Order: sequence, then C-alpha cells, then structure tokens
Amino acid sequence: MTAKPTVPFSEPGWLTGLPSPIFADSHRRWQAAIRPFIDTHLHQHAITWEKAETLPPHVFSDFAAANMLIPALPAPLPVTWLKRLGIHTLLGGLKVEDFDSLHGVIFADEMARSGLAGPPGSLTTGMAFGVPPIVKFGSEVLQERVLPALLKGEKRSCIAITEPDAGSDVAGITTTAVRSGCGGFWIVNGTKKWITNGIWTDYATMAVRTGPPDSGAAGLSLLVVPLMHQPGVTMRRLKVAGQVSAGTTYIELDDVKVPLENLIGEEGMGMRYIMTNFNHERLFIAVGVTRQARVALAAAFEYVLKREAFGKPLVEQPVVRHRLARAGALLEGQSAWVEQFGFLMTRMEKSEADRELGGMTGLLKAQAGIVLKECADTAVLLFGGNGYTRSGQGELVEMLHREVPGARIPGGSEDVMMDLAVRQLVKLYKAKTKALEASSKL
Repeated sequence: MTAKPTVPFSEPGWLTGLPSPIFADSHRRWQAAIRPFIDTHLHQHAITWEKAETLPPHVFSDFAAANMLIPALPAPLPVTWLKRLGIHTLLGGLKVEDFDSLHGVIFADEMARSGLAGPPGSLTTGMAFGVPPIVKFGSEVLQERVLPALLKGEKRSCIAITEPDAGSDVAGITTTAVRSGCGGFWIVNGTKKWITNGIWTDYATMAVRTGPPDSGAAGLSLLVVPLMHQPGVTMRRLKVAGQVSAGTTYIELDDVKVPLENLIGEEGMGMRYIMTNFNHERLFIAVGVTRQARVALAAAFEYVLKREAFGKPLVEQPVVRHRLARAGALLEGQSAWVEQFGFLMTRMEKSEADRELGGMTGLLKAQAGIVLKECADTAVLLFGGNGYTRSGQGELVEMLHREVPGARIPGGSEDVMMDLAVRQLVKLYKAKTKALEASSKL
C-alpha cells in the first residue's frame, strides 16, 4: 500500500520514508509512540488554549502522569532518581537508561508540531531548564528535598536569570542573596523579568549575586528559591506578543528567606552552571523553532496548491515557487544541522560537547530564529490578507508570525549568540594551537 503523500516541507526527510544515517529503530519507535499522545493531549487544543492565554491545569497533570515531562531533561536522564521514583520506562517502552539526545530532539520536535511555542512551553520549560542544574550540581540534601516532587510533576520549576537590566548580559545580574544574621538563610532581594512559567512555579532555579556588586560573573551563584505563596514574593503576568500561554512573569523579591542549603553547588560558581545549562536550553529551543518554521512553510505550500489567482493556482506563479524554494532551502539546511547536533551529542561526552559545541549551539539557536522569520514571512505574504487576519484559514500563520521575536530573543538574543559563537571558536582554536605548540616542544 502506498503511503499517503505529505505536503512538501511538512516533515523532515526521515519521517517521509527516506533513509537516515542518524535515526535508529528506537528513535522511530519513540516518535511513533509519542505523536498520538501529544496530538490528543496538546495539539488539537493548542490554538484554543493559546488564545485563552492559559492551559487548563489538568494538561500538566496528564503529561506528568504519563511521564511525558521527563523527556524535556537533557540526556542522559537521571536514571537512579527516576528508578527510585518507580519510573523505569517512557511511552512506547523506552527504558530511561536508553534515552539519548536524539530521543530528546524528537520529543522537542513533536511538542512543537502545532506551530505554537506557548502551549508546549507552558508544560516543559521548567523541567527542561529549571531542573537540570539541581540534578547536576545540587547537594544530596537539596535533591532529596525537591527532586522527587519536581520529577513526578507534583511541583513545578522555572529558570529565573533575566532581569529588567540584565538579559543576555548575565554577568550584570543585580538580584542579591546575602546570609541572614542567624546564618541559616539567604535573604534575597531584586527583580526577575520575562520568566517563562514563573506565575505557577513552586521553585525557581535563580541566578543571584552572592559576591560584591562589582564582582561580575565571579560573584554569581544559583539558588533554589521558593515562589508560590512565599512571603516577600510578588508575581504578575506580562503581556507579550507571542507564546502567551507559557506564562511570562515579572517577579519581585523583597527580603525573601531561602534556606542556606538551597544553594546549588558552590557559591560563586553560578555562571559556570548557567553556561552548562545554556547548551541544552539553546538546542531545545532550536529544535522547536525549526519545527515552527516547518509548520509555517508547509501551511504556505498547502495554501498555494489550492488558492487560485489570475486564473490559475498560485503555485503556478514562478515568483511564488521562488519564494517557497528560498525558504525551503534554509529550512532543510537548518533541519539537517539540528539532527547533526543531536547525533553528535550521542557520540560525545558531556564535557567534550560543552567545550566543542558550546559556541556553535548558540549559532544553531540564532539561525533557527532567522529561518523561522523567513518561513513565517513567506507564509504571511503567500496567504495575503488571510495571513494578516486573526481568524479564518490564515489564523495559525498570523499567530506564528507574532512568535518570531520570541524565537530570536529568549535563550540569548540573536546578535549576542552570533558574537558568542565566533568568540568561542576563536578561543577554542587558540587553545588547541597552544596545546599543539607545547606538545611539539616535548
């Protein structure tokens, strides 16, 4: 039986029947197992929930009950912890110890298939970005207190780094944490802004300044700060253009008491921990944004196949085909790059990947936003007035176009990521050159 053809650009090649040197049978089984669940529990309601600006509470619980928040964590998963909690397998029978970075790439891709970042972001952002530093660097005491509830989805997390005057410039953070007179608490004061998921978060993995005001990156630490119903914490939602249902939040902290043992790892090591976490965050973002670009371009392609103008379908107009081709070339190149990153991370040790791929992960994330802009622009222009209308057949395209800035700014703004990539490449090149010169003198 011949498989039903897919709209051009609607799926990566490996999901259209083409052979792949990257994805193995376990990856194909995983994708086939999770797509129906995500479609049923998320995507078929995504537009409605995004317009309502909030997902119903049961959605988070449904995903948690099915262990469908766990795959947002970086590979390898915290197997010992998961098995302690009775979590031995994920959907489709995938053993938690067999979960690799490509399984994670597939999960992030499938979660973004509605084209909207808000609904999936409202579910996974805390697990993807807030929990990993606790898993990697948290003390045994801290992990025992917070990880069981976070991993089981009984409590929610977020990552709280950005401030009104410190976005991509993490070293400029001014929120302070000082020891109390009794020595048993950190007293936290400051503000955090544009914090995804913050409004319904129990624990924030928060960047704070424990060193002097002029200590820069060396004075930063990471702290698990209780938020929900915590004295001294005030939160309000921010109105943003896209990803509305993800719960972007402004947080004010006024003499908030945090147990001393809530420090993640060592004092003054916050910047190092943040940078380690950024690699997973930026790859996760890049995968989702690349799928958003695919949704936009596929919608445009499907539309021009049926829409007629000047007496013939739009797709018969050379200028239309040229626009689709230009966007499609960018998209497929980006998609292949994302897959390559996932593959490399299954073959490299974490420390090696952090060193060799850190700068390029920032570039991957930046390029994803550029590709989304091209595909979203193409979709709006080809949909014409329908793509500029917040209802009807161009509704999703119009919503997607508003999400472009949300892909190009969070997780490190585009220009900063490009500069970071080149600086990291130069640094790496010089280090390797110096090492080679030293070895030649032996």
